[in-house]
Amino acid sequence: MIKTSTGDGSRSGADRAAHERSVGLSVAEIAAMLQAQLGQVLLGVIVGKNARTLARWAHAKVRPPQASEKLLRDTFQVLEILCSVHSSDVARAWFMGMNPELGDASPAEALSEGRSRQVMAAARSYMAAA
Repeated sequence: MIKTSTGDGSRSGADRAAHERSVGLSVAEIAAMLQAQLGQVLLGVIVGKNARTLARWAHAKVRPPQASEKLLRDTFQVLEILCSVHSSDVARAWFMGMNPELGDASPAEALSEGRSRQVMAAARSYMAAA
């Protein structure tokens, strides 16, 4: 399970820690962690790629295109924030479920449509209610 240590326990601390991890880890590490936490099918929905491609990214056999790397890093940052308070099962369910702040699209669908900022805002809203 991904856990973020924020030090002060604040949302800004969780945000900062999630950002630092999302830019500090290699894209292969991020792809592997996302596959482990979200599963290949859900991650495939987000990035629009098949399991074989995701596995090649996670094993650093191929580097994803820049747009896919950004999407992986954005997804990882959201997941890190959610997992700073919730279990990985809750975070995974959040990515799959309809979200009223996203027009009832799931966060996974919204990410696949390029709406990373809206998904981050929805995650922060969900965290504020926790």
